[in-house]
Amino acid sequence: MAAAQTGKRYVVPGGVAEFIVTKGGNGELRCGDVPMQIRGQEDPNVTVDTTGMETVQLGKRYRDEQTGIEVLVVKPGPCALNVDGRPMELLQPKVLPSAD
Repeated sequence: MAAAQTGKRYVVPGGVAEFIVTKGGNGELRCGDVPMQIRGQEDPNVTVDTTGMETVQLGKRYRDEQTGIEVLVVKPGPCALNVDGRPMELLQPKVLPSAD
């Protein structure tokens, strides 16, 4: 099993979406059934058909409850984001106290 490394950028093979791991853990980041690739180490022969996949939005954070892996979307695009086949949960922004 691959480990998602904190600080590494992962890309959708042959796609557009890109993520940075903000909290690493033991698990494989995937788009659908295809493992994501570390930016700069892409294999041009591996691609994902993102047709019909939901678009991840810039600046949104996702988390896998089981492994604790968290990612931040740094480049939006279609992706069925998951860890080892489990869909990642969209994190809600923290509410900051009012500065009244």
